Amino acid sequence: MTKFPEWLRLKLPDKKVPPEMIALLKEFNLNTVCQSARCPNIGKCFSHKRATFMILGEICTRHCSFCAVKKGAPVPVNDEEPESIAKACVKLGIQHAVITSVTRDDLPDGGALLFYRVIKEIKKLNNKTIVEVLTPDFKENNASLRIIAEAFPDIFNHNVETVPSLYEYIRPEADFKRSLRVLKKIKKFNSKIFTKSGIMVGMGEKEEEVYGVMMDLRKAGCDILTIGQYLQPTTAHFPVKEYLTPEIFCEYKEMALNMGFKYV
Repeated sequence: MTKFPEWLRLKLPDKKVPPEMIALLKEFNLNTVCQSARCPNIGKCFSHKRATFMILGEICTRHCSFCAVKKGAPVPVNDEEPESIAKACVKLGIQHAVITSVTRDDLPDGGALLFYRVIKEIKKLNNKTIVEVLTPDFKENNASLRIIAEAFPDIFNHNVETVPSLYEYIRPEADFKRSLRVLKKIKKFNSKIFTKSGIMVGMGEKEEEVYGVMMDLRKAGCDILTIGQYLQPTTAHFPVKEYLTPEIFCEYKEMALNMGFKYV
């Protein structure tokens, strides 16, 4: 399935990446998931000086079939990343900073300490900046999760990505129930942090399965839910099974709000 439906099409100018954003990222030696994951919305976001910074290198230790981020042997941690990201946020005038990372199963803490330092550095330069972290599961390491909770990001995001029945094809090294426990533990360690998760649709899941994921996330205390259309990064990645119409997304949104999510 390669032909995009009309509601997913973007005008060509939106796909062009502003050179000033590329120059800034090079200046501070920073990575973005926008580039590494081949996001089709990169031009639109970069033109508005929006980006999701990706820490801990560009190479992931896991092998999810939906993701275009490089897989393999990871690189050494860049200890200058926290300060560089904080400075870039100030220079760009970012009011809501989103920080994600590759999964680093090779590190004892999974990279939690670097997340901690990034959060603290951003808040130090501008404590009014909303900081959202989108983290891996840290193998449910309690010490790592406590480090994140103690850093006190405004939003802790950990995506379950898809329905449980598709995990063996989409996220073979992840575990749906473990991800739910991660979200639940962050709430336990710091109840003032908003928790967030997201799923992709159009991968062959059934409507009742999406409903089940919503229910499970609410039981885990998840406050915010995002639901997005899956787009295949390359022909080597998991194929799109269906393009959901905007009407179905509206139905999912209403369904989730009725369950008690604060924002969908």
